Amino acid sequence: MSRTQEKLPLALVDFIAINLGTLLLLWAKYVGGMLDSTELAWGQLHGPGSSPTFFFVIEFYSVAVGLVYVLWFGLFISFGLYRTPRINSRFDEVIAVLKVITIGTVLFVIATLDSGFTFTRALMGIYWLVLFSFVAGGRFALTSLQRYLIASGIGRRRAVIVGSNLRGIRLLHSLRAAPSEGYDIVGFIRAQTEAACDDVEGVPVLGAESELGRLIAEVEIDSVLIALQSNSHEEVLQIVEAGRGLPVSFSITPDLYDIVMGHVRTSQIHGMPLMELKPHLMAPGEMTLKRAIDFTVASLVLVTLAPLWVAIAVLIKLDSRGPILFRQERVGEKGRLFTMFKFRSMVEEAETATGPVWVGDDDPRITRMGRLLRMLHLDEIPQCLNFLFGDMSLVGPRPERPYFVERFSIDIPMYARRFNVKPGLLGWAQSKHEFDLGSKDFARIAEERLEYDLYYIENMSIALDFKIMLRTIWFVLAGKSTR
Repeated sequence: MSRTQEKLPLALVDFIAINLGTLLLLWAKYVGGMLDSTELAWGQLHGPGSSPTFFFVIEFYSVAVGLVYVLWFGLFISFGLYRTPRINSRFDEVIAVLKVITIGTVLFVIATLDSGFTFTRALMGIYWLVLFSFVAGGRFALTSLQRYLIASGIGRRRAVIVGSNLRGIRLLHSLRAAPSEGYDIVGFIRAQTEAACDDVEGVPVLGAESELGRLIAEVEIDSVLIALQSNSHEEVLQIVEAGRGLPVSFSITPDLYDIVMGHVRTSQIHGMPLMELKPHLMAPGEMTLKRAIDFTVASLVLVTLAPLWVAIAVLIKLDSRGPILFRQERVGEKGRLFTMFKFRSMVEEAETATGPVWVGDDDPRITRMGRLLRMLHLDEIPQCLNFLFGDMSLVGPRPERPYFVERFSIDIPMYARRFNVKPGLLGWAQSKHEFDLGSKDFARIAEERLEYDLYYIENMSIALDFKIMLRTIWFVLAGKSTR
């Protein structure tokens, strides 16, 4: 069963809970006689002297009820309520629902302040309580049912443990002590440095790590649990690569260093930490919403501010020789090359004498108009064309040039992982830290950026994207560099 199919019951429970809660709010307004527009419509159809039925009220507001559900559903997606582990902690889920319902109710009140469809504080308090109770209660009941079914043998996952060492044995014991986690360990996979053996604690050793791709298909493995004695980045990447294109998930027992540095999110199985490696970094619904945001923002910026772009184009032409738009080849998602567009901020053929270099804020090659554009970040606006073409996203790691990618990929471990997602105009790195672009140690700066980029990739969500947007606005207002 795919992750999308697993989340369908959750979406159905939320659908029922949200609509039922909204209908109860509408019923409370109806009972209180606070639906003047409905009574007016009823009177026009049936004449004075009678009151509208509640079924008429539902029909009258059916579009509004549907819209409320869509907005709640979008909020749930944005805050990652459909990105939870397969069987989440019921307490953690209730807390997450409480947070989202509270934020959503506040936004609901603000949105209806001047709408003519007002609510008393008592009604909104009841709506908050009812919605929280229905959504949290429905999810709690569904999770409990799933735990029971999995413990009974329904919907379990066939899994292998990579690593027949002490860490792998500890993981096996933890999984045996927690049957509700839903893993059936069908075998061990021997790591590169481990000696050959037939079985571990009665569980067969199916083969070597180099045979993993074939074994996943032959044994019909759903999950690969990585329990290496020491997490070598290259070895982990090779294991994940072996399952590329196959319907299999990967999880890893993280190093103490990873946990202490806070660069990973871990769940626990009977006290043992386990981190899921997500080949699909965002759920399909979130990815679609992210793409919609990119397209909408790009269209609004390019169309509504068109007169400003024309004025900038004229000023660039008057200020210096050369084209209005600067085009440069960059490396995008999965290493694909694309042409990035910017307003030209430097003299024509600026790198003829220097070769490929990063541009500092005090670079003498920047024109007068270019300095103004870079200070106001208006030179980046034509990248909206890249959003429309699908080469870039509004939020993501900054796109890099092939020359530097080739150089950094050799010097910096895991540098290529940043190309698992689309590059973006706004990034977690730039919203968190102001880099010394005047330094000539490009590799050190790239390595610093990579730490932030990998954090973003491992924690991608619509909520994080909005956080980056807000932090970037603060950075710009504070006069800091976001390049």
